[in-house]
Amino acid sequence: MNASANRRPAVHLVDGSMYVFRAWHSMPNEFHDADGHPVNAVHGYTRFLCELLERVQPEHIAVAFDASLTSSFRNAIYPPYKANRELPPPDLERQFVQCRAITEALGVHLMIDHSFEADDLIGSTVWNLRAQGWRSVIVSADKDFGQLLGEHDEQWDYARGLRWGPAGVHEKLGVHPHQVADYLALCGDSVDNIPGVPGVGAKTAAALLSHFGSLDALLERIDEVAFLRLRGAVACAARLREHAEQARLYRRLTRIALDAPGAESADVLQRRPPPVDQLDALCEQLRFGAFTRSRLHTLLS
Repeated sequence: MNASANRRPAVHLVDGSMYVFRAWHSMPNEFHDADGHPVNAVHGYTRFLCELLERVQPEHIAVAFDASLTSSFRNAIYPPYKANRELPPPDLERQFVQCRAITEALGVHLMIDHSFEADDLIGSTVWNLRAQGWRSVIVSADKDFGQLLGEHDEQWDYARGLRWGPAGVHEKLGVHPHQVADYLALCGDSVDNIPGVPGVGAKTAAALLSHFGSLDALLERIDEVAFLRLRGAVACAARLREHAEQARLYRRLTRIALDAPGAESADVLQRRPPPVDQLDALCEQLRFGAFTRSRLHTLLS
């Protein structure tokens, strides 16, 4: 990260759902709330959020959550979108609500919307604040966020301790940030149940975008593909011609929306701790131990 980037004020934007799921899968199922319901994911997420706040001490931060696996505008465009994922069980749904409550009780701005996903809320916030001179640190391991990284922005895979800017996207995927949505449309994204163009893998997608620059240019000049020094170039050209409209559809899914109801100014993202009794009531309900309670209270002081 260059010196001019470090002089720009930073906002931290956290992909909350990712860290709840990680906690759900990694924490032992031995924690229960006052009603006897499991809260292992809440404990793991709370530890993560406390550690992040202690380590970074951010003045401006937001956590974005997905509201549903089935209500995004992408589901209306393409019903199979994310249909390969099982809906969270009731015990986890309950814990998502509790994780959101913990987030707000620590004075952290919460973003959630039924039509747009967490990626879109973060992307729109990045876009809005970049124009106001802010740089963004996106806390997530999700490769989709690569398309958002401008010159001064970073992505931070917190669990692995890895940070990268726009150049890191090219190192990982072989394409530049502005090509990531096109890349995923071509080679597909199994995590989101987006098939991509049959027979076009990650290396081929990167090679095509390196040559043509964009999906639109590739499809406009599709006759040139057969003559590229590319393994199976003739067959690749035929598949691209056959699946051109699907590729354009998939890009509508892979492109992060920049018109979602994200934060329009950094003031919205300033930490504003609510009354401490809100946190105390949560600690009682979640049966947090003395160490966690002390940690949480220190973050409010």
